[in-house]
Amino acid sequence: MAEHEAMLRHIISGFEAIPALQDELFQDIALAIWRALPSFRQQASVKTFVARIAHNILATHVNKAVKRVKTTTLAVGAEAAHFADPKTPYQQLAQKQRQACLLNAIRHLPLEQRQVLTLALEGMSYQEIAESLAITTNLVGVRLQRAKKAVTKLLVMQEQGD
Repeated sequence: MAEHEAMLRHIISGFEAIPALQDELFQDIALAIWRALPSFRQQASVKTFVARIAHNILATHVNKAVKRVKTTTLAVGAEAAHFADPKTPYQQLAQKQRQACLLNAIRHLPLEQRQVLTLALEGMSYQEIAESLAITTNLVGVRLQRAKKAVTKLLVMQEQGD
């Protein structure tokens, strides 16, 4: 878990804004990984095995959240705390604001695009993403292209709204 904790935390933050729920999701994912380890047949890398379990749990979380009435507001400040800090306070603030905007945009994507984009941001190859999500590498490319286009549009809209 220590080896993949940073990746999992980044993926989780792309799906959930509330830090307490992020921690709960991490615990749920860790437990699911522990339970699934006996069935791991080493047909894929451990990284893709872990990512696939995480995305299954996160997809369930998103589906449940969509069914509930949204009454919480996005917590913007704390979600980017685990990223590297720039040198000056101004740069640090600017980076946190950009990260908050990006995470907010990612959370507004359809689930299929959100899954692909969060894994790509973790540096996974198309093949690793395809294995994690049980889809083809071509579909990864299509979804990733659509996700990038949608995020760019959302970021432009956010910028124009400021």
